[in-house]
Amino acid sequence: MLTILFAARPERWPMYETPLKRALEASGVGPFRLVTKAPPEEVDYIVYAPNSDVQDFSDFPRLKAVLSLWAGVETIVGNPTLKVPLTRMVDAGLREGMREWVTGHVLRHHLGMDAHIKGAPGIWAPTVPPLARDRTVAILGMGALGSACAEALLALGFNVTGWSRSPKSVPGVTCFHGATGLDTCLSTAEIVVLLLPNTPATENTLNARTLALLPRGAFIINPGRGPLIDDSALLSALDTGQVAHATLDVFRIEPLPEAHPFWTHPGVTVTPHIASETRPGTASEVVAENIRRNEAGEPLLHLVDRSAGY
Repeated sequence: MLTILFAARPERWPMYETPLKRALEASGVGPFRLVTKAPPEEVDYIVYAPNSDVQDFSDFPRLKAVLSLWAGVETIVGNPTLKVPLTRMVDAGLREGMREWVTGHVLRHHLGMDAHIKGAPGIWAPTVPPLARDRTVAILGMGALGSACAEALLALGFNVTGWSRSPKSVPGVTCFHGATGLDTCLSTAEIVVLLLPNTPATENTLNARTLALLPRGAFIINPGRGPLIDDSALLSALDTGQVAHATLDVFRIEPLPEAHPFWTHPGVTVTPHIASETRPGTASEVVAENIRRNEAGEPLLHLVDRSAGY
């Protein structure tokens, strides 16, 4: 019998218990027992949230794989006790949630909604926005989430460009890669969406130099990771008008400290890390499928490349 340990915050267990059991039964995995506690020597798989109490994996001699419920794995990928395969969460719920959030905020800035929602009463200023086909949106990070957002924006008519560290190809998207490709991508980006992983190579992707490459008055949307942006450089770019507005969902420290200038800056919208969330129903299906695949000797889905950090 397989022992599958659910290792996450206790309040998550009631959300996942039934969906996980159903998904595992439907996958044909079995027999199994799904538990929140078990002797380490009996555990075959860990369904994992990096903020759980389990941090030392050397205690699990039978462990076959760790299946993360989070899309980001930066806090676990370097764990020296983790010797077995690690997968990250890529599922329909995450993709759909991120696509909806990003599309909403791109349209908000493209249409100039803030001027009407927050504008002073009595001001009649009929400024007409350009058509979507005349606006370039750049997506930094062309993985599963970035590609899903690109496809949605393409369907609305936007001119979409994309950048990634390694070459990618997405139909309809002008893709760039590497250091020079980043500069080229940013030079035409009127709206920038950051969906890169958090690694040493991606920290401060937007900094004083790269922000200066943007067309003046560009918009920044960051639902990816806080360290992708140099906070001080962004504030300076906002103060000079180089960046018109930044909508930020993720931060270097979360919750965002009350004294942080992002809270009060008129050119910043703060959202509390809500762009997308792992949904128990769809996430459970991915976990069950990976256990089925591993037991059948098939490749795991969304396997983390330890050298790349994601």
